[in-house]
Amino acid sequence: MLRALRSLYRLFQMARSAARHGALSPFEEALAGAGLTPVVLFFIRVIFGRPVGDLRPGERLANALSELGPAFIKFGQVLSTRSDLLGEEVAADLAKLQDQLPHFSAFEARSTIEAELGSPIDLLYLQFDDVPVSAASISQVHFAVTIPDAENPEGRDVAVKVLRPDIELAFARDIDLLLWIAEVIERTQPKLRRLKPVEVVKTFAATVRVEMDLRLEAASASELRGNFEGDPTYRVPEIDWSRTARRVMTQQRLSGIPFDDGPAMRAAGLDVDEVLTKAAGVFFHQAFRDGYFHGDQHPGNMSVGLDGAIQVVDFGIMGRIDKKTRYFLADMLMGFVEHDYARIAKVYVDAGYLPASQSVEDFTLALRSIGEPIHGKPLADISFARILGQIFAAAETFDMEVQPQLLLLQKNMLIAEGVSRQLNPHLNIWGLAQPLIEQWMIENRGPQARVEQAGRELVHAIERLPAVMRNIDRLVGHLAEGGLKLDPEALKVINRTGSNWWLWIIIAVLAAGLLFTR
Repeated sequence: MLRALRSLYRLFQMARSAARHGALSPFEEALAGAGLTPVVLFFIRVIFGRPVGDLRPGERLANALSELGPAFIKFGQVLSTRSDLLGEEVAADLAKLQDQLPHFSAFEARSTIEAELGSPIDLLYLQFDDVPVSAASISQVHFAVTIPDAENPEGRDVAVKVLRPDIELAFARDIDLLLWIAEVIERTQPKLRRLKPVEVVKTFAATVRVEMDLRLEAASASELRGNFEGDPTYRVPEIDWSRTARRVMTQQRLSGIPFDDGPAMRAAGLDVDEVLTKAAGVFFHQAFRDGYFHGDQHPGNMSVGLDGAIQVVDFGIMGRIDKKTRYFLADMLMGFVEHDYARIAKVYVDAGYLPASQSVEDFTLALRSIGEPIHGKPLADISFARILGQIFAAAETFDMEVQPQLLLLQKNMLIAEGVSRQLNPHLNIWGLAQPLIEQWMIENRGPQARVEQAGRELVHAIERLPAVMRNIDRLVGHLAEGGLKLDPEALKVINRTGSNWWLWIIIAVLAAGLLFTR
């Protein structure tokens, strides 16, 4: 009861903020189901509403979330990856949410560092800048210089990320509120259940848990750095693990030119087209070669070194795509390039994505409506991010669930395309990546690659045989001890199958052995 009263009061505050920014109308049905009657909503709108000009719904919502505080800003940023729920325009507006908040005191930052690392700050850093270079919803960043050692006799320039004081408690309260609202919506609003509000909030909570433990963010940076070891085109900061803990992360300091500042790149003697070519290669390698990509690659997190290398920071949101899904994506996009819509539909069926209750022919027709407008266009003129968005929308129509990681990938593709056009309107970033795409397709989805894949699967099956046989021995021993008895009626059925009854027993035993090894 106390939780409900507390949540209703906070919900009133949310409705007031939404009304103030003209963002209440999309949520009136859900808010009414959560306990706010139409009369209350009417008075909230009358008392707190104000003219909002010609702002789009997504811009109004972004303004309201910014006013509600750090947890809601972060929630809006996570929602910006769900264009399947909000539509592309609203998702794009939420992606612009900035979480530049007032910074907390240097005393609190120093106290956190000393408590986490168990040492006075003067023994950790030769110099520590008290004024942070950025202050976001969850943490802020200070520049520092490490104590000199044998490897770095003058110390090392680093960036130190520190969590906000008591941020875990603040986020826990707001996540509990969001979960309560989601639960009420699912109970009272059947039409909104398809949006899976509880699942969305739980996904958000999981994302925040990762960002609240800076050791996990450091591990993400380390994995991404390892994937590009020896590649001069992409620079991921090195983690200083001796000065990293749950609430503190120390990493190599990177300096460079903001990724969307074309004039500054040219003034530094860099070729913008060459920078974009590197960025296209980096994006492709992350998504298809490694299946592990930076999930928030906006210009604020990316810069260009004076040597032209792409540089990235902030590893709180990462995406992972398994090999099977990468092959699915490749086959699907290849089908669009070749205008083979029946083949694309088959890819969906084979992957188990298209429900049996849906018409393959109707889905093929929907795919054709997406693919025909790009017929005859060169790869450089095709927006794969837009294609993916349309495919995800079609998937929703045919009751297919879209993987959140693919939505995150699509969001990053949209950002990459937008920045590319800003720097050079005549270039398409995917056209720059075309040689890499074609080579990857040949190596991974060409006829020879498929034969080699089938061979690997056969070898894997053979390697599993000893384990299968051991489990069969265990199963036979279990049978000998009377652990399994056949029903008399089952024996009659076996007898009626004729002389091949023993074959069915062998198949059943082999199947059981395979199951035991999974």
